[in-house]
Amino acid sequence: MTILSPPTPLAPTAAATFDQMLEKVRYEGAYPTRRQAQDAVRRVLEALGRQLTGDERVELAALLPHEAAAFLASQIPTSRPLTGWGFVKDLAEQTGGTPATTRWDTGAVLGVVARLAGDDLTTRIIGQLPDGYALLFGRAQLVRAA
Repeated sequence: MTILSPPTPLAPTAAATFDQMLEKVRYEGAYPTRRQAQDAVRRVLEALGRQLTGDERVELAALLPHEAAAFLASQIPTSRPLTGWGFVKDLAEQTGGTPATTRWDTGAVLGVVARLAGDDLTTRIIGQLPDGYALLFGRAQLVRAA
């Protein structure tokens, strides 16, 4: 049995390497192998790339390690954004995973992404997306004013 030690903390807006990002996702998601963490990062960031547009997309890509930014930028944003739950269900269908494991993967990856992006950018990203993404980024879901 391999016991993972906590990786070095990622500071917001710090230039993390892809290896550091993968180790953090591997630890947060309790993935037994680096490859599983990398697959989760690729799948989740490609799916996010289909949802995120505008300045937030560009700023996030600039803050992510090059390899992670390439996953995000490789996708064309959709004209029909999904809610947070729709995002998880769609990703589960595309990958053949269950909604529960896909939700786990999404939370592990987007939690690390939120720390790399910092509070301000993460807040703007969540504000741009339909309801349900705050929890995926590891934040409380706030009710929008009518």
